[in-house]
Amino acid sequence: MSAIFPSPEWVTSLSDKLNSDEKYGQTAHKWEGDLMFLIEPGDGLEEEMQIYLDLWHGKCRDGYIVEKGKDQEAAFVLQAAYGNFSRVLTGKLDPMQAMMTRKLKVQGSMAYMMRNVPTVLEFVRCAQEITDSYIGQEV
Repeated sequence: MSAIFPSPEWVTSLSDKLNSDEKYGQTAHKWEGDLMFLIEPGDGLEEEMQIYLDLWHGKCRDGYIVEKGKDQEAAFVLQAAYGNFSRVLTGKLDPMQAMMTRKLKVQGSMAYMMRNVPTVLEFVRCAQEITDSYIGQEV
């Protein structure tokens, strides 16, 4: 099932995909750390959005769009303009290149993330597989 990013349906679809994808589950079996997408406005997205994902040992225990004005902490925060997230999710921008060029800013332990590159890449693959190609057209 595909869903438009960013939307509650996309978060649900990603959570379901992560929980059912055998390869992700095996690769991420040692991952411990929740994740926040901090999506900056632009390219049709009019205001900042935050998506929270509780990732633990190859499963997504929870995922939701953070209510405007609410504070949510996470071990890792990925911050980028909507257009850069869109390019990663449609395969037009390599996620590792995006991090290294700061088109995708990372808060949290870069050492931990770099030790777990296969997990990061499997996460991105799952996100790409559920993301509708309509992305970036209209929010």
